[in-house]
Amino acid sequence: MKADYTKRQGQFLAYIHQYCVLNGCAPAEADMQRFVQVTPPSVHQMVLTLERRGFIRRVPGQARSITLIVPPESLPQLKRS
Repeated sequence: MKADYTKRQGQFLAYIHQYCVLNGCAPAEADMQRFVQVTPPSVHQMVLTLERRGFIRRVPGQARSITLIVPPESLPQLKRS
């Protein structure tokens, strides 16, 4: 099955999944920023892009509300930036 997301988007999705598995809740944008080592606006833009493309669902204004929509088995292996 061909991924409909870019390599970078796949890494964000894999991180969200792994974080949820390990911590029992979704990551905050600050958690993603620290892991991927990009600016806060870049993380926020990626979250909006992932939501717009239908890969995640979230509740705007509610912390840690990201839900992964894509099947975890379709995600790439997580790599540290």
